[in-house]
Amino acid sequence: MSPELISILVLVVVFVIATTRSVNMGALAFAAAFAVGELVADLDADGIFAGFPGDLFVVLVGVTYLFAIARANGTTDWLVHASIRLVRGRVALIPWVMFAITGALTAIGAVSPAAVAIVAPIALSFAARYGISPLLMGAMVVHGAQGGGFSPISIYGTIVNGIVEREHLPGNEVFLFLASLITNLVIAGVMFVLFGGLKLWSQEAVPVDGNGGTGSGDPKATGTDTSAGTGAGTGAGTGTSTGTGTGTGTGLKPTPTGTTTATAVSDRPNTPDPVRLSPARTATLVALVALVVAVLAFDLDAGLTSITLAVLLSAVWPDDSRRAVGQIAWSTVLLICGVLTYVGVLDEMGTIKWAGEGVGGIGVPLLAAVLLCYIGAIVSAFASSVGIMGALIPLAVPFLAQGEIGAVGMVAALAVSATVVDVSPFSTNGALVLAAAPDVDRERFFRQLMIYGGIVVAVVPAVVWLVMVVPGFG
Repeated sequence: MSPELISILVLVVVFVIATTRSVNMGALAFAAAFAVGELVADLDADGIFAGFPGDLFVVLVGVTYLFAIARANGTTDWLVHASIRLVRGRVALIPWVMFAITGALTAIGAVSPAAVAIVAPIALSFAARYGISPLLMGAMVVHGAQGGGFSPISIYGTIVNGIVEREHLPGNEVFLFLASLITNLVIAGVMFVLFGGLKLWSQEAVPVDGNGGTGSGDPKATGTDTSAGTGAGTGAGTGTSTGTGTGTGTGLKPTPTGTTTATAVSDRPNTPDPVRLSPARTATLVALVALVVAVLAFDLDAGLTSITLAVLLSAVWPDDSRRAVGQIAWSTVLLICGVLTYVGVLDEMGTIKWAGEGVGGIGVPLLAAVLLCYIGAIVSAFASSVGIMGALIPLAVPFLAQGEIGAVGMVAALAVSATVVDVSPFSTNGALVLAAAPDVDRERFFRQLMIYGGIVVAVVPAVVWLVMVVPGFG
C-alpha cells in the first residue's frame, strides 16, 4: 500500500472516530500527524509543525475572545431585544429576526454553534407560544448562522480565505460571503413559505412592554432562559413566571446569557438588565464596529485587531474578561489547528498532489467537482464542517490547478455544501435546535430534522455546483 493511500485512510479513520466516539477531531488529527509523519513520511517534529496554522490560531482565539466578552457583559442580549423591538412584535417577522440575529452574530465573529446556542432557545420558545412551526424556526436560526458565517471577519470566512491564500488560489472574499448568504436566504424563504410563514401575517402583533420584553396580558406566560457555553458545552432551560421550571443541558460551565421572552425581563440576581445600554456594552458595540472597519477598510489582521480590542475592554472591565477567557472556542481552535496540521503533513509527503491528480484523472472535471461537493455535504452532516473544509479545499488544489474549473466558484460551492447541511440533527447546530425546542414530541421533531437534513444534503450540492461551478467551466 502506498504512503499516500495510507495517509488518506488515516484521515478517514480520524473522521469516523471523531463522529462515532465524540473525540475532538483536532486532537485525533494531531496524533495522526505525529504517527503518519514519523512512521510513514519520515518527518521530524519541525516538518510536522510546518503545517501548523499560526495565523488562524490567532484569528480563532482573538475573535472568539472578543465575542465572549460581548456575551459576558450582555451586549448580545441587548442586540436580541433591540432586534425584536424593531419589528414591534409582529409574529410573521420574528423568524426573520432570528435569522438576522444569528447571521449578524456569526458575521462579526461568533462560532456558529455559539450563536445558535444563544438564539435557538429564544426562537423556539416564541415558536411554541405563538404557533410557529418548530422546524421552520429551527431552520431559520441555523440557516441564519450559516448565512453570516463567511463574512471576511467570521470564523468560517477567515479559515477558508486563509486556506485559499496559503494554497495560492484565486480568492474573492465578498463572493464567498454573498454565495453563502444568498443560498441560506433562499432556503430560509422556501422554508418560510412551505411551513406556514405566510399564515403568520394574519396573527396580531405581540405587545412589547416598556422593558423590551413581550407580553400578552397572560399572567401564566412562560419565558425561556438560555445558557450556552462556547466550546465547552451548551445548556438550555425553561421556566415559568411563578419561579418554577425545569431545564436540560449538556456541557461544562454553561454561561447564562440572561435572555428572556416573557412578560417582563428576568429579575434574577446579578443578571444585568438586557435592554439597557451600559458603558461596557456601548464600548463593546464600538469595538465590534471598529473590528469591521479595521479589517475591511484598512486591511488589518482580524486576529491581532480583535485581541487588541478585547484586551482594551478587559483592562477597563476585568470581571467580564475573567469570564470570557473560559469561553474562547478552545475546542474549535484545537479542531482546526489539528486538522490543518495533518493536512500540512499530507502536503509534505505529496498526498494532496496525488489525490488531486486522482480526482482530475476522472476525465470529466464537472463530475469531479460535483462529487467533491457531495463528499463535503455528506461527511459534514455527521462531522465537523470546519474540519471538512480544512481537508477538502487543499485536496482540491491540484484539481483546480488544471484551470478547467474556476477556483473562486469551486471554493464557494465546497464551503456552502459543507456548512448548509448543519440543520442535520447529527450536527452540533441541529442538535442544539433539537435540545432547545420546548413542548414538542422530540422523536417526531428529530425525524423532521433528519428528513429535512437529508433533503438539503441531496439537493443543495447539486444546485450550488450548477450555479457556482458550471458557469466557470472551461
